[in-house]
Order: sequence, then structure tokens, then C-alpha cells
Amino acid sequence: MTVVDDDRIHMAESNHEWTLDEMFEGLERMGVPEGFKTEIVGGNIFMTPQRKIHWDIIANIYDQLRTKHPRKRLVSDVRIDYPGYLNGLASDMALLAENAAVTDKGLCRYQDVEFVAEVISRSTGMNDYGPKKAAYAEAKVPVYLIVDPYTGRCVLHTNPKGEEYTADARFDFGEPIDLTDTPVGLVLDTADFPRD
Repeated sequence: MTVVDDDRIHMAESNHEWTLDEMFEGLERMGVPEGFKTEIVGGNIFMTPQRKIHWDIIANIYDQLRTKHPRKRLVSDVRIDYPGYLNGLASDMALLAENAAVTDKGLCRYQDVEFVAEVISRSTGMNDYGPKKAAYAEAKVPVYLIVDPYTGRCVLHTNPKGEEYTADARFDFGEPIDLTDTPVGLVLDTADFPRD
């Protein structure tokens, strides 16, 4: 692998095991284009352009969560390091515990995440249904919601055990999602979620 450092090019040792911090520092030096979401999933870097439909759904979820929770408990596209191999995820929307703390690096802790919503992008949807779902389950995130504007459907995952969720339910856009018995504490209205 070739690494650019201080205007010099040198070969990195092939046995070097990269850390999430090193990978994100490299991305910062490289300069990610504005409007792209960047995540590291299982050691692979994904950069996805954000589309308006994507943002409209995230904003809708945020607005509904704000009726019940203070802004400081909500984060969007913020790096949180999750269990598993090199998982630096930036969830579309996450609800943190009331007493959430940050790490010594200033990052949110996965142990404080109570709810995650991911809005599917065509190019990275397999991550939301696969390795990210496993990382959220292993982190014991109580509620994981996948919103798919291409199918007009939401998939709700609850009861994490190991790297799996033991309960799931599907909802078409327009159907309410009752989250009152979860840390979210409200019914999520999907009637205004746009389809692609």
C-alpha cells in the first residue's frame, strides 16, 4: 500500500493493522467531498452522497423524536465506534441515553445508544441489513429501524442477543410504528416518508 505523508511517498508495511483513528485521520487528510457521508464498516470505507429524499426522512424522524427528547440526546451522521472489526459508524439518526457520556477522544459511546434509524441508500443498503445490523445487535442497541424509500417499507429490529435481533416487524410507509414500550417512548408516524 502506498501512503502519502508530508509530501513524501513511502510504502507502508504490509503487516500493519490499521486502527479506526488512523483510517479516519487519513480520510480527513484526503478531504471527503462535501455532501458525502463517510463510514467504516468492517474495515471497509464507504462514502455515500446524501440525497434530498434521504434527508427528508431523517429530518422527519428527528422532528418526531424532538417532541419527546431534548436535542442533546439526538445525533445524526456522528461517528460512533461499535463492536466488531473496525466499525466506525455514522448512523442517520441515533437517540442517546439521558446520562450519555463521551470518550476521552470526544466520541459518543455505543453503550449509550438506545435507538438507531438508518435510511437505505442503493449502494450501501447491504450494510444496513447485514454488518451494521450485527454491530448494533452486539452493542445491545435496543431498537434498530431500517427505512427503505425504494420499497416504501420499514423494518423494526428489537431484542438484541449476540450479533442478532430476536424480534422484527415490517411496516409499510403510512403505518404507525408503536415505540411507546421502548426507550423511544412514542409512536412514529411514517405517513410523510417520501418514496424514491
